[in-house]
Amino acid sequence: MTKQIDLGGSFTLPGTSMTLNRMGYGAMQLAGPQVWGPPRDVDGAIAVLKEAVASGVNHIDTSDFYGPHVTNQLIKQALHPYADDLTIVTKVGARREADKSWVHALSRQELIDGVHDNLRNLGLDRLDVVNLRVGGIAEPSEDSIEAPLTVLAELKQQGLIRHLGLSNVTPKQLAEGQAISEIVCIQNMYNLAHRHDDAFIDELAKQGIAFVPFFPLGGFTPLQSDALNTAATSLQATPMQVALAWLLQRSPNILLIPGTSTVKHLHENLKAATLQIPAELLAELDSIGTAPKQ
Repeated sequence: MTKQIDLGGSFTLPGTSMTLNRMGYGAMQLAGPQVWGPPRDVDGAIAVLKEAVASGVNHIDTSDFYGPHVTNQLIKQALHPYADDLTIVTKVGARREADKSWVHALSRQELIDGVHDNLRNLGLDRLDVVNLRVGGIAEPSEDSIEAPLTVLAELKQQGLIRHLGLSNVTPKQLAEGQAISEIVCIQNMYNLAHRHDDAFIDELAKQGIAFVPFFPLGGFTPLQSDALNTAATSLQATPMQVALAWLLQRSPNILLIPGTSTVKHLHENLKAATLQIPAELLAELDSIGTAPKQ
């Protein structure tokens, strides 16, 4: 039996009974190249999902536009019927074109279809958390989110969604969203080098709202940084582990969803939750970050 390790403590989503271990798992990399089609090794993908849960992960991030449909179908194949304490967080607001491009899908019908696609492919009657994905590829925009979030709030009232979150948004959009529905989590781009959400994270912590960084390492590979490499050497860890550990120490409301398609890499990621970075190294790592926008 897999030995469970400390996964960075836990965090309870506001207004819910969902207590999540802070080190979760992101399923995007389970799909094929360019997040398109099935993986080369279906059995390996299923093994990663099973091992993640066996290791104590109780928070999986996914979407039906990964593949499309592929990751949700793999999650269902590997883990259904789901453990009572497993929270699956999905997102809507985008879709894939035949040329593998990513485009917005924010019309009323597209959002309704997206929720039902997630329900069907995950084998669920109700989705735990649905993030509304807006903004650009990586950066938020200040467009109003009232219309699309209202659609999801209606689906929540219908019992198809338990809780709502937002992805790729600004503090202004969060405030707009909170006038429509309680928001339990924010998922934005953030990592050691990309620090524009520093103040936002601190405000979310005061409100008890989870912050879930995507592309937390500056992509799918560790950041290229002498300071990071030096810290990793001194801690006898990999740069990726140090970057993940830094995020966990950055704020108690940060939840991580690093992805991988191999069990070996999964174990490396999870071990980052046990890594403590001393104050002097934290200061050096903080110097990597870009200055927040004014």
